[in-house]
Amino acid sequence: MGTRRMPAAEVDVSSDLVRRLLADQHPDLSRLPIEMMSTGWDNVMFRVGHALVARLPRREVAARLLVHEQRWLPRLAPRLPLPVPAPVRVGQPGLGYPWPWGVVPFLPGQVASRNRPADPGDAAVSLGTFLGALHTPAAPDAPVNPYRGVPLAERRAAVGQNLSIVGALVDHEAVMRVWEVAVAAPRWDGPPTWVHGDLHPANILVHGGRVSGVIDFGDITSGDPATDLSVAWMLLPAECHDAFRKAYQAAGGYAAGDEIWVRARGWALVLSLAFLAHSADNPQMAEIGHHTITAVLA
Repeated sequence: MGTRRMPAAEVDVSSDLVRRLLADQHPDLSRLPIEMMSTGWDNVMFRVGHALVARLPRREVAARLLVHEQRWLPRLAPRLPLPVPAPVRVGQPGLGYPWPWGVVPFLPGQVASRNRPADPGDAAVSLGTFLGALHTPAAPDAPVNPYRGVPLAERRAAVGQNLSIVGALVDHEAVMRVWEVAVAAPRWDGPPTWVHGDLHPANILVHGGRVSGVIDFGDITSGDPATDLSVAWMLLPAECHDAFRKAYQAAGGYAAGDEIWVRARGWALVLSLAFLAHSADNPQMAEIGHHTITAVLA
């Protein structure tokens, strides 16, 4: 069928719009230089001066996710061992822009998909420690994301659909062998934990050769922590998985036996197929998808 483009923007977000919104709601920031940084599936980011980033949803679904991030990330950030973009300003709809938006700190570094860590073993320890600190029981009113943190079986239809889209790009028989093992693993029976929900290499920063921050908590949710542990296949070589696992458990992550890692591999498969299926105009996400599916099937 051929891969598809990433979701289309529902609102055109420009530097001029950002400046006008800042002038209207945060006038002390409106005279700072504004420069577009990047566009993702959900948000557009603009550098504001040297220290800040304006983050504006480009789709309605992303606006709802941004509200979750603005509510919960300030509460989680103080106990996380890596910098995260907890919002410093909150913006409201206005001047024709229909959704909430925000301003977050600029975190130095480049995304790991473009700037791999110099020492994968060090990266494994950093990410394992970060997730061990994050994966604590979530608040009773924490967000529930229907696509992340859920039982793997609920992603079966998406796996089938994305396999059809990617066609001959992947070995379907090999994919289904891994998928069936993962979906047969025991379901998460612990308390729903905080889950980043979108922890791939384009949401991990590297500065000076080391992991320096984690960004984009729009998919923050409560549920199965195996969703986030899929990052092992997305970023780390196989020989560093054991260090990642040990660091995770040492930092308080769940020592739930092998089943959590079987599910994590299944989540890496789910996410890699989604990236491959919807990245015809996004080479960065396509590369993450190719790298991850190769690691999963190795």
